[in-house]
Amino acid sequence: MTTIEQEYADARPKSRALHARAVVRMPSGVAHDGRAFAPFPFYVARADGAYKWDVDGHRYVDCWSGHGALMLGHNHPAVQKAILEQARLGTHYSACSELEVRWAELICSIVPGAERVRFMMTGTETTALAIRVARAATGRQHIVKFEAHFHGLHDAVMAAVKDPFEIPVSAGVPPSTLTTTLVARNNDLAHVRELLDDHPVAAVILEPAGARSMVVPTNPAFLRALRELTRERGVVLIFDEVVTGFRMAAGGAQEYFGVTADLTCLAKAVAGGLPGAALTGRADLMDRVAFAGDAKRDRTQRVADQGTYSGTPLVAAAGVAALEILKTGEVQRELNRLGDRVREGMNQVLKTRAVPGVVYGASSIFRMHLGADATELGLHNYTADTARLDRGMGAVGGALHLAMLINGVDYSRGAAHGWLNGAMTDKDVDLMVEAFDRSIVRLREDKRLG
Repeated sequence: MTTIEQEYADARPKSRALHARAVVRMPSGVAHDGRAFAPFPFYVARADGAYKWDVDGHRYVDCWSGHGALMLGHNHPAVQKAILEQARLGTHYSACSELEVRWAELICSIVPGAERVRFMMTGTETTALAIRVARAATGRQHIVKFEAHFHGLHDAVMAAVKDPFEIPVSAGVPPSTLTTTLVARNNDLAHVRELLDDHPVAAVILEPAGARSMVVPTNPAFLRALRELTRERGVVLIFDEVVTGFRMAAGGAQEYFGVTADLTCLAKAVAGGLPGAALTGRADLMDRVAFAGDAKRDRTQRVADQGTYSGTPLVAAAGVAALEILKTGEVQRELNRLGDRVREGMNQVLKTRAVPGVVYGASSIFRMHLGADATELGLHNYTADTARLDRGMGAVGGALHLAMLINGVDYSRGAAHGWLNGAMTDKDVDLMVEAFDRSIVRLREDKRLG
């Protein structure tokens, strides 16, 4: 029998040829680490609604959804109309615009605790600015992050992202940079308290729903207790809602869990699928970025921030159009229903096929793990071994991804997870579950599963 890898490759000659060209000029032939996989990535020709089509004519249900940014799916009419209309008026003014004001007002009306907004381009920039604001406000230097939580690519948060957690996720990070970055165990309030007792901590930062799109889910009770602890200690609580913002509910994970942070980092959905991001939160903290008119204060105490593309009208137009739709919560409620169906359907496949494994997550996020069930992994009571979950499925994970692509479904391969988008319907969920079933069968035929 032809292997999964060979079947995938034989059906994609145009993608193979494009990748051969790409590796000559681009490291690994890709523009993002997550898009590099063997034998080669496929290349997309177009996308619309819930789907995308590669250059060889294959259609995929798109569970990458713009890395989670396309909450409304590809080419939503309202977002597309806003972008095209603004493009005719100019893409970059090097000046303020009414659109950015409306964008900020929308965010503050939707996100719990949002009193001020600062726009930028990427999630990495938002977490870097949030940490700097917290340090300026508290006069302390240390930050606490959690194992496997991802906060972008600036040096201070490169610690403990991937197993083994003892080394940075990237080369080129000076050890001295990480001396003020403390790493806490997930869902372990006693460990956080110990770190706060022993160090002058400016901020605690985490992905509120769980590390890297919920590879390790957060216990809601822990989240509530963490809020109380940080408030008692005068420590700034930063929620990295780059993934969960506007997704789990209109007000993101804060609304979903009923816990409000001091500062919130937003990207992905906040800009309607274009490259845009925002830091928001308490006015007294965010005003550390504001000019006061006092020359000494503005030079020595103000937190500086500037970005060439921050709040540009083209991005603001897309953000406003998307948030006008997302603010009601109707899209999120429907996606959360579909997310429940996806997880239930895939778990039923595993049960029917007698394959050890679990599909877990929350809201419109799903994550697959083959080889152990929820109880064995500690998912049922939030006692999971973070390193084990972070390592994922090993070699079978790559084979599952290729099998799912062959069966018409794409998702984030490295973490074996996906995000649903607002263009999806029950029919698409059925297609995803059927593709998962066929892929499990194919893995068994290829002797990748017992």
